[in-house]
Amino acid sequence: MFRLGKTHMTINKLGFGGIPIQRVDISECKQIINQAKKSGINFIDTAVGYTVSEEYIGEALKENPHSFYLATKSMARTYEAMKKDILGSLDRLKRSYIDLYQIHNLGEADYELVFSENGALRALKEAKEQGLIKEIGITSHSVSVLDRAIDTDEFATVQFPFNIVENQGEEVFRKAKAKGMGTIVMKPLAGGALEDARLALRYLTKLDFLDVLIPGMADEKEIKVNQSAVEDDSPLTEKELADIKYLKENMGDKFCRRCGYCMPCTVGINIPMQFLLEGYLRRYDLETWAVDRYNSSDKNASDCIHCKECEPRCPYGLSISEMMVRVSTEFDKL
Repeated sequence: MFRLGKTHMTINKLGFGGIPIQRVDISECKQIINQAKKSGINFIDTAVGYTVSEEYIGEALKENPHSFYLATKSMARTYEAMKKDILGSLDRLKRSYIDLYQIHNLGEADYELVFSENGALRALKEAKEQGLIKEIGITSHSVSVLDRAIDTDEFATVQFPFNIVENQGEEVFRKAKAKGMGTIVMKPLAGGALEDARLALRYLTKLDFLDVLIPGMADEKEIKVNQSAVEDDSPLTEKELADIKYLKENMGDKFCRRCGYCMPCTVGINIPMQFLLEGYLRRYDLETWAVDRYNSSDKNASDCIHCKECEPRCPYGLSISEMMVRVSTEFDKL
């Protein structure tokens, strides 16, 4: 158990990611949450955008609503929209307050708006003053956005993807840690691309700038495997080190790190988001959710004109044009 940055929360290294809750029913959710508690997990991360996740978690915890620290997040960018989402989260989670409320997936395009007089941050600060939330955090898939946000001293925590094949966030995590902020790792299994969960989590537990890991978990077996990995404080073996090296070298030219250097797209596609949604579809088994977001985008992978102007900007040498064909094929056949 350790204190998450300078927050009021004393948590375990393994947290509970709430995305996969969407694919189970309420009865299964209760069983999963109960197993998480038995395993020592006491931090749950969810989001307004995860369809039924907040509602199910709230129902599972209604008899003992403060048995976990609860973190949620909203894509709202304006004052009024964030204010509405905070109240909605309180209602769905059945709590009088929420431990950590985060600005969800902030990008460069909305950065100034969020920090403006009519922005979402103002609503969060007011809610904190009113006791509706305890801490304010931020999540992003952009290193540059988090780097700027950390300097504002407005946030208690930062959340960013980090795993064996996605390590572009190391500097911002170290910077946040040095300032006393809590560091939360999303996608520790690379959105399910890393099949050996034990290896993936053992790798992360050896990094001193990472506080809590929040893999998505949708059954009791996953909880047990993940908890066992996090509790194993033995040094990485020679075989584990060799396997990690192999993954870094062999997934490097196939895996989008969502760094955003490929942007802007000639026709306006959010390129990293296409690969993120593909991961939810193929590895998280969240077909309905992923398809809905894919189809609601102004532009998606099927709009790619294969100009390849993005490819020289990719620091990992990805064949983005070919990967767009793969993504559009996956979604267009559904």
